[in-house]
Amino acid sequence: MEDYRCRVDDGNDLDSIDFDALVQNLEDLTKGKDTSIPVFDYQQKRHVGSKRINSVSSGVVIVDGTYALHARLRSLLDIRVAVVGGVHFSLLSKVQYDIGDSCSLDYLIDSIFPLFRKHIEPDLHHAQIRINNSFVSSFREAIYKLKCRSESPDVSAYAFKGAEPQIDNFIEMYLRAPSASEEARISDWIKVRQSGIRYYLSLGDQRIVDKNFIIRPKAEFEVGRMTLGGLLALGYTVVVSYKRASTSISNGSLSMSLETIDTLGETFMVLRGMNRKTVGAEASRMGVNGPWITKSYLELILERKGVPRLSTPPPLSHTSMTSNQDRLIAAPRPIRTTPNLVTRVEDLSQPWTRSPTKAQMEPVVATWRFMPSDPPHTGSSVVDPSSFRDTMKLVPMPDSYDLDRGLLLAVQAIQALLESKGPPVIVGIGGPSGSGKTSLAHKMANIVGCEVVSLESYFISEQVKDFKHDDFRSLDLSLLAKNINDIRCGRTAKVPLFDLETGARSGFKELDISEDCGVIIFEGVYALHPEIRESLDLWIAVVGGVHSHLISRVQRDKSRVGCFMSQNDIMMTVFPMFQQHIEPHLVHAHLKIRNDFDPVLSPESSLFVLKSNMQVAYQDIVKILDPAKLCRSLQNFIDIYLKLPGIPTNGQLTENDCIRVRICEGRFALLIREPIREGNFIIQPKVDFDISISTVAGLLNLGYQAVAYIEASAFIYQDGKILVEVDHLQDAPSPYLQIKGVNKDAVAAAGSTLKLDGSYTTKSYLQIILERLPETEQNSRGIHTQQAARLQELVEFIQYQGNSSASESSPVRETVPIEGIIEDMQSRIKRLERWQTINTVLWTFLMSALVGYSLYQRKRQ
Repeated sequence: MEDYRCRVDDGNDLDSIDFDALVQNLEDLTKGKDTSIPVFDYQQKRHVGSKRINSVSSGVVIVDGTYALHARLRSLLDIRVAVVGGVHFSLLSKVQYDIGDSCSLDYLIDSIFPLFRKHIEPDLHHAQIRINNSFVSSFREAIYKLKCRSESPDVSAYAFKGAEPQIDNFIEMYLRAPSASEEARISDWIKVRQSGIRYYLSLGDQRIVDKNFIIRPKAEFEVGRMTLGGLLALGYTVVVSYKRASTSISNGSLSMSLETIDTLGETFMVLRGMNRKTVGAEASRMGVNGPWITKSYLELILERKGVPRLSTPPPLSHTSMTSNQDRLIAAPRPIRTTPNLVTRVEDLSQPWTRSPTKAQMEPVVATWRFMPSDPPHTGSSVVDPSSFRDTMKLVPMPDSYDLDRGLLLAVQAIQALLESKGPPVIVGIGGPSGSGKTSLAHKMANIVGCEVVSLESYFISEQVKDFKHDDFRSLDLSLLAKNINDIRCGRTAKVPLFDLETGARSGFKELDISEDCGVIIFEGVYALHPEIRESLDLWIAVVGGVHSHLISRVQRDKSRVGCFMSQNDIMMTVFPMFQQHIEPHLVHAHLKIRNDFDPVLSPESSLFVLKSNMQVAYQDIVKILDPAKLCRSLQNFIDIYLKLPGIPTNGQLTENDCIRVRICEGRFALLIREPIREGNFIIQPKVDFDISISTVAGLLNLGYQAVAYIEASAFIYQDGKILVEVDHLQDAPSPYLQIKGVNKDAVAAAGSTLKLDGSYTTKSYLQIILERLPETEQNSRGIHTQQAARLQELVEFIQYQGNSSASESSPVRETVPIEGIIEDMQSRIKRLERWQTINTVLWTFLMSALVGYSLYQRKRQ
């Protein structure tokens, strides 16, 4: 909606929006007419042209803006969505914490967001969909920066091929709270950046410094012009202000900027990107070797000029507070109460528009502390003999944290260990299957710049037959101990490579720990087992993820058929090894992380997929991919669909009624929700949830039945941006081609290049297979009659292997069906009968020998 500004003096004022033009554009699109929408330039502060919208090709039009749910627009909207929280709530929480309880929440809202209660909030209540955005900042998609001084002010010396330079001018201000002390950390200040008529805000100087890299989260939010005035009126003071002139060029994945800071009188070259290794490689290619600067512009300015002295804040006004926004609001007395006495904003009884349910403010940032370490446990099989050098160890954090805060604390713990002990630092990340261990490990590795080793690499071939990948006894602990000792002593470690598809070790890779990268991360379900964790420096536990989502799904299905089960009962059935062999060790972690993120529901983690059964030649597929990065692979997989009897359906089996289990390369992956369909696109989660065979057997024990299966082979071609998959289904006459990628336009362009337009389908493979079945051959299980025998074989195999794994490792047997108990008893009886037979034979032989010997002695006498 900001493109419909008719003037800029009033910031985000309602009267600055040209509603007449916007209504006319929407009416044209509703009637099927093409239309032109204005384009506003925020640097020039004026309209610079228009953009044509085709009513047919667009299909869907989204009106985004502060006043998008205004009464003049609501009748033209088919879906009304309201989003609250984000910077709005986080800023209110921080101000409430900074200034104490000296004023009400409404007073703060009227001061910082003066238009909200009067012109915005009333319209939000008319929304059909209400979203609470508790997201504040995240290092999961961090920005990596390399910065150095530049002698040349000309950006063409560093230009990327074909890139056009962009010129921006910013004013950056840092605000200090009225209650802050002289020694207050700059990370507690509020940063406001002005670009043209736009204002952006971030809560503190959030970043991580690792070696030469500055790592920043995506934590900047756009706010109205009046927000800055409200903060100043509340008693915040501008500590530092400077102008930054920037000329930048970009090639899509990387950007290079020359930035001149007026207060410093210097120009800096800054490389930015989303991948640490890519940024470092580009700096080497450009011949830029530093010296690198890891301090922020704020720190450089404070070093030169010092921190400004505090001024005495004005006293609290005792006059009545009115809603008139034209008068100057007096600053409150800077009362600073203790954190446990501060009433958090989300705990107040407030409308949904002011209180996101998940949002929590953490005003006191947790810091790592050390304490004297205990003597090493010599009984451990993986204890490092050189661990006596460690005289101190980390004090565990008392609380658990979400994934974003946990990621930051994990990196800070590594940095604290490097500073106090020096390299190497060995990290262990443990937790149940599908909790998010692997994702967290690789995010940490990308930030720190280190290697990740999966404990699955240490499987012993003889112990992992029949998909038994979750038994602690299958780990090669002696080799793991040797590798950890080699890493600790600075020697090259030969880490095994394990092929899950063949169930055998395929070789070794050499792992060196250098001063440049003195960190190694081991991740796996048993990473915090006592026999492993004693040789590690940092213990991290992760719970949640598919672990909790699957339990919620089972509870939902059970309640729909009128059968209610507790979480504990479900836990003991679908995760039989968790409570016995994993959970007891997680409580000892230095850092406990709860993974509430649901990648299945998050559009940020989705892949855009186009599917077609049109035949495409191999040569044509290769042409749309980057030949320098082209990778080919072959996968064979089986999809099994599990459904709980009694769940109502519309007559035909659908993915939404089932839990899909995919068996591929020795792994079991879970899908518990159906992908989204939009036009020709299938939008599906980008992650697979790995589970154990015991979990699948547990689902069958809970009453889920296998109702269909699909067997297929997939030829995969990818270059890092686009993935092309050619699937050969066992019961389909021709293969299906899928184009996948995170960029929707790139996927669409690849499909057009392959001339697939008009041939797309959004049907799942389950739908395709079911539609091919003649009505006479369809049954309630949705498969060919002759396929039922093959499916039954798979189910019996899973139940046998899964239940045997669970029974060997866990004493819990309440959830095993009566048939399983009878079979187990019969097998025990057979073993006893065999032993009895053997004993009888041995006893007979012994007695015969004794009788023979006695007769022999008599004869001699």
